Amino acid sequence: MRVPLSWLREYVDLPATETGRDVQAKLVAVGLEVETVEQTGAGLKGPLVVGKVLTIEELEGFKKPIRFCTVDVGAANGTGEPQEIVCGARNFAVGDKVVVVLPGAVLPGDFAIASRKTYGKTSHGMICSGDELGMGDDGSGGIIVLPPEHEVGTDAIELLQLVDDVLDIAVTPDRGYCLSMRGVARETAIAYGLPLRDPALLDVPAPNAYGYPVQVADPIGCSRFTARTVVGLQPEARSPIWLRRRLQKAGMRPISLAVDVTNYVMLELGQPLHAYDRTRIDGPIGVRRAERGEKLTTLDGAVRVLDPADLVITDNRGPIGLAGVMGGANTEIADAEEDTRTTEVVIEAAHFDAISIARTARRHKLASEASKRFERGVDPQAAAAAAQRTVDLLVLLAGGTAEAGVTEVTAPSGPRTITMAADHPDKVAGVAYGRETVVRRLQEVGCDVYGQDELLVTAPSWRPDLNEPNDLAEEVIRLEGYENLPSTLPTPPSGRGLTDRQRLHRRVGRALAGAGYVEALNYPFTGEAVLDQLGLAADDARRRTVRLVNPLSDEEPSLRTTLLPGLLGALRRNDGRGSHDLALFETGLVFVPTGRETKPVRLPVDRRPSDEEIAALDAALPRQPRRAAVVLAGAREQAGWWGKGRPADWADSVEAARTIAREAGVDLTVRAGQHAPWHPGRCAALYVSVNGEETLFGHAGELHPRVIKELHLPERTCAMEVELDVLEQAVDGALQAPRISTFPVATQDVALVVAQDVPAAEVEQALREGAGELLESLRLFDVFTGEQIGGGHKSLAYALRFRAADRTLTVDEATAARDAAVALAAERTGAVLRGA
Repeated sequence: MRVPLSWLREYVDLPATETGRDVQAKLVAVGLEVETVEQTGAGLKGPLVVGKVLTIEELEGFKKPIRFCTVDVGAANGTGEPQEIVCGARNFAVGDKVVVVLPGAVLPGDFAIASRKTYGKTSHGMICSGDELGMGDDGSGGIIVLPPEHEVGTDAIELLQLVDDVLDIAVTPDRGYCLSMRGVARETAIAYGLPLRDPALLDVPAPNAYGYPVQVADPIGCSRFTARTVVGLQPEARSPIWLRRRLQKAGMRPISLAVDVTNYVMLELGQPLHAYDRTRIDGPIGVRRAERGEKLTTLDGAVRVLDPADLVITDNRGPIGLAGVMGGANTEIADAEEDTRTTEVVIEAAHFDAISIARTARRHKLASEASKRFERGVDPQAAAAAAQRTVDLLVLLAGGTAEAGVTEVTAPSGPRTITMAADHPDKVAGVAYGRETVVRRLQEVGCDVYGQDELLVTAPSWRPDLNEPNDLAEEVIRLEGYENLPSTLPTPPSGRGLTDRQRLHRRVGRALAGAGYVEALNYPFTGEAVLDQLGLAADDARRRTVRLVNPLSDEEPSLRTTLLPGLLGALRRNDGRGSHDLALFETGLVFVPTGRETKPVRLPVDRRPSDEEIAALDAALPRQPRRAAVVLAGAREQAGWWGKGRPADWADSVEAARTIAREAGVDLTVRAGQHAPWHPGRCAALYVSVNGEETLFGHAGELHPRVIKELHLPERTCAMEVELDVLEQAVDGALQAPRISTFPVATQDVALVVAQDVPAAEVEQALREGAGELLESLRLFDVFTGEQIGGGHKSLAYALRFRAADRTLTVDEATAARDAAVALAAERTGAVLRGA
């Protein structure tokens, strides 16, 4: 909400010395988010005056139309002679009143004006457009043409209100009343302790039977509908400068008088309005839900297929407007340039259900100034005053006549009352405010308060967010000043810290970061499209997702079942921005429906939920295991003077899984596997032992080429994803620190020839078991294939390190352990010592 300080002063008598920065500080102190203060006209220096165009000479021989004008600026130029000015605009004529800037002036942007020769003539100043004066778009598309009643030589800086402070306020959803000058003025008056001149306090005639007929078929969706009629509007009437300038400063573009007036009143009182051309309405105005398949062409020219949940305004022909969002093109106010001009209007001021309007605006992707206010809550009692204010302005500015008929359709409703202990704000804030302060602050925000120790508070109609005692306590606390709250730290109970699960998850993150991976946090949402791109089969469990009722994006309406889509998307974005050597990781929850979920219960807010209620809520949730995943692309080791470097490959992704397993003190078994989206020949299945049984832990390897192509990823992209909950189950008690032997190590190397299809992991496992307790470590350091080995075979060379805890091993002991390891590998995998 953009709030011009000059407009705000109409409702609150601020000290003359107060600047926009001063008001900003006061409003921030009472809880409004004033983001910036824009100083319009900063650096502007006159003379800037009203001039009258006397002559126009068209200059020929140039690439674009150029005009040489003489303009009467009165005595502003010191001579009284006409001012000669060269101008390229064509939206003005002889006799028009325009804005002229004379030599010696400075326009916004430090643009100094001087006499200069151009197009063969000398131009003594400029005829100004709105953009050149920092006014924004005034709808003219060129030079500012003023109404004829303004005197030549008048100071245009004051006339156009060019110098002002404009506060830009970020209005939170619970403070919708501040999307109006009335609401901001109320907060300003409270902040300064000054009286408020409420613009909604108008004399409004009572409803009668002579007003325009209105039929409300859905009183829940539309609890109030006020209609007023104004006839005899002068078609040539234009919005006055003060009105257009206030709209521009508030961020709206002037359009036509009738539309400008409705926008002005909306900004002033916060009540959205709509003006219909009465000659284009066929029969009574109705309010109902749309019928399936109905269509409406809105004011933006789009043809919209309506949903049965949409609330619409109708006449005998069908929908003529999307209630609370946007009007229809078939009853639009005619522009002053059209042949058939609007002279009779019906003013609509209604109150619509906030949730219904929010869903309609989102459904049609049609956010408007009206919907923004309705979905945050509009004062239902302001509709009649807003309609009256609109009628008064149309009568004043357009020479219209207000018809005597007043239509007002209302649904029965009562005031919202809240019972609160007088000392409740004291308990919430930890400050002794006292009953008098509590009552005074609540009355300042518009509440009626009765009672002594127990207060009965009636919330004002413009504050739909005040519904319970804590809401009232918040009002008292913010107006007394958040900065006055004492700063006290809670005393934590002793003996509590992170759980074993939390410590494991943090260690995993630190280990991956230490291995060179960068953490990437992604949204937990997904869609069918990315699951298709990953090549998941139709019966893949990862396609069974939890669908959100109110998703942030229609393209990602479900909760994720795998971490890979988010990580691969982050990798793709970074690669597209020039970072080609990437190693990313994420730890987070995935959401796996079991099919046994129950309907969720609505928990109470007036008491602590019972254990049964909490258990029922938990039963409605899907299973949420925590996973860790990594993705790699580009170089894993950079080239330099130290070496050639190397690219990331599938082995790096497997090593990331080993890093995670080591943090938990768990042995990892790696086997060949096939699992989308990995390459079938470069996919490793990862296993850990849980209660003595080998359990699948996750997968790692190189992604399938089709997946890389579909997702536009770098070639040979690799990934790993594991389930940390399985790892936690595999942990056998507390992690034990290794015992370091002081005796020397005995190293034995062995090269084994096996069939090409025998996994190295199986050979390694056999060697470990056969070597027994003396084996300290085992490392594969060479893989060789060639004619010397024979077709269909490969040579695996291992380095075995043996060490005893209590003695120095002899050569015979080390050799015996090695031979036992080779024997078991030969028995299980058919391995043969190379060269034997």
